[in-house]
Amino acid sequence: MEFFEQMNHWHWLTLGLLLLAGELLGTAGYFLWIGLSAVAVGMLYAVIPMSWQMQWLSFAVFSLFTTWLWWRYQHKKDESSDSNRQLNQKEKQLIGQTSRLDEDVIAGPCRIIIGDTAWSAKSFQDIPKGTLVHVVSVDGIILTIEPFKK
Repeated sequence: MEFFEQMNHWHWLTLGLLLLAGELLGTAGYFLWIGLSAVAVGMLYAVIPMSWQMQWLSFAVFSLFTTWLWWRYQHKKDESSDSNRQLNQKEKQLIGQTSRLDEDVIAGPCRIIIGDTAWSAKSFQDIPKGTLVHVVSVDGIILTIEPFKK
C-alpha cells in the first residue's frame, strides 16, 4: 500500500513507456492501448492531484475505453476485408468467368458447367443453347449468369 501512495506521475509515464516498448516486441496491439492509457494517467496526474485509487480507476477506465474503441475500429475493418476477400472462396473467384451453355436456359434456376464443376445458377432471361455466358454475381452457391457481350 505504501508504494501505491508514493506513486507520482513519473511512475505512470515510465510504466506507459515500458508497455509501449513491450509493444515493439510484437504483442499485436495488446500493450499499445494499455501503455497509452498509463501515459494519459501520468499526464493527468501531473496536472490534477489524485489518490492512488483514483489513479488506478482512471487507468482501468482509459484502458477499457481505448481497447474498446480499437476493437470497434478493427472489427469493422475485418468484416469489410472478409467480404472482399476471395482467397479460398471458389464461388467468388467465379465472378467474370465465362462458359458456353450445353442446353437452353429458361429464365429462372438452371445448372451451368464452369471448368469441371456443375453449379446452380439463375438467369433473368431466356438464353439459347451454345450462347457464351458469364457470371455476374454469386449469392451463396447460386451463380447469376448473363449472356456475354463483347
